[in-house]
Order: sequence, then structure tokens, then C-alpha cells
Amino acid sequence: MNQQTAAPAEKNTRTLVGRVVSDRMHKTVTVLIERRVKHPMIGKIVTRSKKYAAHVEDGGVKAGDLVEIAECRPISKTKAWKVTRVIEKTKAA
Repeated sequence: MNQQTAAPAEKNTRTLVGRVVSDRMHKTVTVLIERRVKHPMIGKIVTRSKKYAAHVEDGGVKAGDLVEIAECRPISKTKAWKVTRVIEKTKAA
């Protein structure tokens, strides 16, 4: 009767770092993710960008902040990401 203790399983969730471009929705921010890839034919480095809708519980995230988002269960039709931490706050104008 060998009894093993189950270690907590690590979740392999994807995380991305991007800049908040819109905070006008309730509990939702739009995060712009930019990545640099090499063009397959030309060989030039090009910037690809994509916007993700991310869930945020408190209203502490403003447009211009650098945030980390993590993949989660679908919250709505367009939201399957949530803000895990704020890396850098934007400068107050």
C-alpha cells in the first residue's frame, strides 16, 4: 500500500507583456502585444501586433501602462485573458 502525496500541478499558462491602449470598458482593458519576427522571404525584421481584451478586477490599470496578461478560461465572447500584474505605470500628464 504505497501512498503518494500529490504535488501541486504547475499550470502551463501563456503569459504576454504589452501596453494598455484602451481602458474605457468596465472591468476590461485592451492590451497591444508587439512581437518582432523575421520575414520569411525578404529576411527583414518586421513588427507584428495584435490586440487582446483582458479582464481586470480593480480599476487600477490605465491607458499607457505596461502589463502582463495570462491566458485563462473564457470570460466572455472576446475575453480569455486576465491582467496578472502591472509592470510599469504610465507617467501622469
